[in-house]
Amino acid sequence: MSMHGAAANYVIEPAAIPALPIAGSDRMFPVRRVYCVGRNYAAHAIEMGHDPDKEPPFFFQKNPDNLNTTGEFPYPPASNDVHHEIEMMVALKSGGRDIDLGRALDCVYGYGVALDMTRRDLQAKAKDMGRPWEIGKAFEASAPCTPLVSASEIGHPDHGAIWLDVNGERRQSGDLNQMIWKVPEMISYLSGLFTLTAGDVILSGTPSGVAAVQRGDVLKGHIDGIGDLEVRVV
Repeated sequence: MSMHGAAANYVIEPAAIPALPIAGSDRMFPVRRVYCVGRNYAAHAIEMGHDPDKEPPFFFQKNPDNLNTTGEFPYPPASNDVHHEIEMMVALKSGGRDIDLGRALDCVYGYGVALDMTRRDLQAKAKDMGRPWEIGKAFEASAPCTPLVSASEIGHPDHGAIWLDVNGERRQSGDLNQMIWKVPEMISYLSGLFTLTAGDVILSGTPSGVAAVQRGDVLKGHIDGIGDLEVRVV
């Protein structure tokens, strides 16, 4: 592994940089942070018991090494209620603070299809106690995803079907145009809270229909213009 300075400067071996493959390329996209926007489709906000018209966007984080392109989702420990959430993944090639809405899409490298897998029982307990959500969201392999496709090839999808089938049965179905906060708005808003940089990834919310998965389930997700994701729960 190449590192800045001599390896002897580190008291332990540094971890590998989490990275996503690029479709049709042998190059990789290094990931710095993973931001997730909550309740960004009205129907999902309603099914989770919230009024979508009254809330500004809010965000939580997963860890960069939670991104998982193996095609398998290992059912996690400490939970008996793990839910699927199909989402569009947005990868940034540049960033900054207080990014103007009109230039926000200039920051985007490309897109992918992802799942925000959630230990719903642990998340619900955290919500009830007013505690952070990481225990329900940021566990190992909790973001199965596809390789990235570059915006230079596909443009910036702002409409089109997004759906998820479990064992051949449609569970989630929506359209990207149903997002309450669009991609430029997410980027602009986030950049008022954090300094965004190249390598940041945003998971842009899920349509309604989230439900539990079981070991052995096969999840097939699709977003028009971006691609398909197939994941087996193991």
